Amino acid sequence: MTALLEKFRQLADAREALTQLSQDPFRVTIERILSSTEAIVNGRPMILAGTNNYLGLTFDPQCIEAAVRAVQEQGTGTTGSRMANGSFSGHLALEQELAEFFGRRWCDVFSTGYLANLGVIAALTGPGDVILIDADCHASIYDGCRMSGADVIRFRHNDTADLHKRLRRLGKRCANTLIIVEGLYSMLGDRAALAEVAAAKREYGAYLLVDEAHSLGVLGEHGRGLSEEAGVEQDVDFIVGTFSKSLGATGGFCVSDHPEVDLARYISRPYIFTASPCPSVVASTRVALHKLQTEPELRVRLWDNARRLYDELKGLGFRLGPEPSPIIAARFGQKEETIAFWNGLLDQGVYVNMILPPAAPDGSSLLRCSVSAAHTPDQIDRICQAFASVKFALSS
Repeated sequence: MTALLEKFRQLADAREALTQLSQDPFRVTIERILSSTEAIVNGRPMILAGTNNYLGLTFDPQCIEAAVRAVQEQGTGTTGSRMANGSFSGHLALEQELAEFFGRRWCDVFSTGYLANLGVIAALTGPGDVILIDADCHASIYDGCRMSGADVIRFRHNDTADLHKRLRRLGKRCANTLIIVEGLYSMLGDRAALAEVAAAKREYGAYLLVDEAHSLGVLGEHGRGLSEEAGVEQDVDFIVGTFSKSLGATGGFCVSDHPEVDLARYISRPYIFTASPCPSVVASTRVALHKLQTEPELRVRLWDNARRLYDELKGLGFRLGPEPSPIIAARFGQKEETIAFWNGLLDQGVYVNMILPPAAPDGSSLLRCSVSAAHTPDQIDRICQAFASVKFALSS
């Protein structure tokens, strides 16, 4: 192996060690999707309990119909960026509808949620600016911070006292500071202490960005996320989100009342140099956004399922995140125990996310479920039964 590729030796050894203990999670093949919650995986029927498909809209007939019609009328892709190839009418309509949904003046749509964070953070901040981020923020936020060239300071997860301390130290630099938190954190499903964060933002005169990727369609009376639920929408300068969770597609966005967001598309490299979202994705996302607003019963079913699974797993003695949410993660102390449990769940016909260090907080290992409004009561029962069965088998 050459020096350039030497860095991969350790990765290859780690993967080999993993495959000695279990199937490689990256090579588990979903051969056929049957519905929003079921698939054939490695030749076996499987309940999907790790897909982030919160409202279950990936198989919604109206979303599918809109996507098919768009392909037939506009083709399979845009073959270039909006800066080079122009904006389709659907791009503009989706941006307007998202802005109206959030009650904001401006919206930029990106090709993925990852690119939305990258493009917005790097466009808003630069050398001489400061970014204060919650330590548990998503990798896309960290990558956007690196791309920006700004000074990056982490504060302890959900520790607003630590946030205040760091803002005080910045003094006049607070005017050039962007605070970034998430609505729901993707590992343990806990909420940001957003009311307190917003109060700190007001006190010190900083700016605030909230990533509502996992909370769009999940939190708030109208599904606008934690900013709505916490009653601090007017304090949030920028909301970033994705179409790949509750809206069942791919793509991302940023909404704001600051006109600079509209100007940011002219300097945002992930916006300028990436092909724009294809017509089918835009079409299905627009229908899904409409359903999010007009079918609140989806959110009711989602939370019924989430609370039930959380309570059942907690009752079985699993160490879970601090509060019920559609992200329900069971903590394990040892990596080997986590891998064995994940394999046991696969054998029981339940697919969940296995998250090993360093991806999980505090060096722990997680088995993460993400609940959907499309899960039936019977499927929730079967997920619980699988966890109970594997726990009994491994402890006996």
